[in-house]
Amino acid sequence: MTYILLYVDDIILTASSDRLRKHFMALLGVEFSMKDLGPLSFFLGIVVSYDANGMFLSQKQYATEIIERAGMANCSSCPTPIDTKPKLSALKDSPYEDPTKYHSLAGALQYFTFTRPDISYAVQQICLHMHDPRNEHMSALKRILRYLQGTLSYGLHLYKSSFNKLISYTDADWGGCPDTRRSTSNYCVFLGDNLISWSSKRQPTLSRSSAEAKYRGVANVVFDSCWIRNLLLELHCHIPKATLVYCDNVSAIYLSGNPIQHQRTKHIEMDIHFVREKVAKGDVRVLHVPSRYQIVGIFTKGLPHILFEDFRASLSVREPPVSTAGVC
Repeated sequence: MTYILLYVDDIILTASSDRLRKHFMALLGVEFSMKDLGPLSFFLGIVVSYDANGMFLSQKQYATEIIERAGMANCSSCPTPIDTKPKLSALKDSPYEDPTKYHSLAGALQYFTFTRPDISYAVQQICLHMHDPRNEHMSALKRILRYLQGTLSYGLHLYKSSFNKLISYTDADWGGCPDTRRSTSNYCVFLGDNLISWSSKRQPTLSRSSAEAKYRGVANVVFDSCWIRNLLLELHCHIPKATLVYCDNVSAIYLSGNPIQHQRTKHIEMDIHFVREKVAKGDVRVLHVPSRYQIVGIFTKGLPHILFEDFRASLSVREPPVSTAGVC
């Protein structure tokens, strides 16, 4: 078995045996001008290092460049990327004097979330106001940079783990946007012990109850989990167990298994039928998790420092291993 990941002219190649890998590289070398750079260490701005337990993905240099571009190389650090106050408004405060600078920094931070899911919610909030940035929005962006200044060495750990289970967490705030009253859905998906997918996104329509807002979140993560399962099936990695979806709303969990359609849920009927079908087939199980252990709360709102650090560690965002070494 050989897997190849291609982005323009950057390639990652792995195989089930070293002999097969060398054979495949020889075949590619006949057709294309290529160079073997050895074990994976750098790909699209992401630095990869190894230890006995797995690998560590980091964008430290990229973060440093963003901070310097913002003129904040000597700024003080901040314990969290966003405060616990209500969400940013689109109309509050006066317009920021340099929208181009705001666009550039916000766009750069979007790419940085590839290895730092702990800033996904904060980045999502500032990106909602790209069309008309205000001074308040720029202050929120600078807080993210101050947080990164204190956590430059942090990155995403990937561990050696069995691929026999998918576990998902989903949550949503209800009417959290102060301007549109739309809710923010979020989720994260673990393959074995590794975080592989996450999202923090404002819902496109209004939700008339917290149960509806959270059920839309359940539907989103079930859809993403199904896509991941199909991708893994194409890669000949079958997952025998049902995907576990954890939600902290009892009403949303009840809707996923109750076959009776109620008039009050007719407007979200497509999401309901989609999730119920997966539950009935045994592909998905929707379970309850107490809010204290709902780790996707880090994608929904600003959290107190101690809780934020706890959830960040649960996402495997930590400092690098004490010692790293390249492996073949």
